[in-house]
Amino acid sequence: MARRYDPERRQRIIDAAIQVVGERGIAGLSHRAVAAAADVPLGSTTYHFATLDELLVAALRQINTALFEDFGRRVERIAPDADLAVELADLVGELLTDQRDRSVLEYDIYLTALRRAPVRPIAAESVDGMVDVLTPRTGRATAQALVALIDGISLQILLTGRAYDREQARAMIARLLG
Repeated sequence: MARRYDPERRQRIIDAAIQVVGERGIAGLSHRAVAAAADVPLGSTTYHFATLDELLVAALRQINTALFEDFGRRVERIAPDADLAVELADLVGELLTDQRDRSVLEYDIYLTALRRAPVRPIAAESVDGMVDVLTPRTGRATAQALVALIDGISLQILLTGRAYDREQARAMIARLLG
């Protein structure tokens, strides 16, 4: 029997892994679940990704790429004379309300690095990438502090289910910006 050429299979597997984590969380991720979601044979998932950690790294890298591109475009669109604290508070609010499911997915995979060492370098890339996006506007030290603050605010809102307080976030960001 001839082998079927499927150049998009690896990408479908990564997309399916992201879908599975989005629906079931990290605990629901398995080669079997991903194979079913990607509509590929189980052996295809293990052929392309021998371990779940390899698959998580690929998924997180893809999520990071999309996040950096999106965040970078948004920051670039902020006028130089605009109130950066207001703009960032609005952006965080949008990520936590309009794009809440995406944010939950991103943090779910991102926080996997706490227990899975192979995922840590990709989580570090995520932090560094956000800092790199903000550095031209704020300087590196302030960008690092802003990313830590935004992560903290985001995690607290996502974990507690509390409403996002835009004005409180704006005040905290403004304090960091001086």
